[in-house]
Amino acid sequence: MLVSTTEHIGKEYEVIGEVFGMTTQSRNIGSNLAAGIKNIFGGEIKGYTQMMEDARDESVQRLKENAKKMGADAVVMMRFDSGSIGNDMQSVAAYGTAVKYVDERISD
Repeated sequence: MLVSTTEHIGKEYEVIGEVFGMTTQSRNIGSNLAAGIKNIFGGEIKGYTQMMEDARDESVQRLKENAKKMGADAVVMMRFDSGSIGNDMQSVAAYGTAVKYVDERISD
């Protein structure tokens, strides 16, 4: 299924409606320890970065599954939103507009 951050995808479509995919991930103890050390010395916290990448990928997969359930062919204008829940969890939402391609064949 096509997921695009743009509105124009080279095909005519009709809007079905808004669609979301969400996930919440928690940090593991190793990431928390590394974060504490990196907080002192600085640098990337690779465990957190990986957690965010995994959350992003999972939210897009769920977005596609939900769009498919709606009968969509594609999702346009996809965006991400994220936020912290407490100190150890991160929530990521992928959202956009589910669309269905318009049949461009001319009937006789």
